[in-house]
Amino acid sequence: MVRIDYAPWGLNPPHTHPRATEILTVLEGSLLVGFVTSNPDNRFITKVLKKGDVFVFPVGLVHFQQNVGNGYAVAIAALSSQNPGAITIANALFGANPPISGDILAKAFQVDKSVVDTLQSKF
Repeated sequence: MVRIDYAPWGLNPPHTHPRATEILTVLEGSLLVGFVTSNPDNRFITKVLKKGDVFVFPVGLVHFQQNVGNGYAVAIAALSSQNPGAITIANALFGANPPISGDILAKAFQVDKSVVDTLQSKF
């Protein structure tokens, strides 16, 4: 289990746990949470949680949490594995070492390579 403290408008960015389901309980504040289902639907499931609400993020799916209040928010998360893994999506794609080819990322995101170069420079 882990306690997560969110600053006002703080974000736990899109990430995944490849080996665990996560269950999140809000103790204080309000959190916008969401996850994206797998291919081919890629359906975005989202909800604003308030104190006492519980939400489940299925194993391996990309998900996030954001504090949507002006005060602090607190949550407790439990994972279904002692070794859940954590892959932060932006870090993995734009901060890989060695870097993923800008051409590959530009094609995948359907953007100009200069956009990818800018994003990679931030990691």
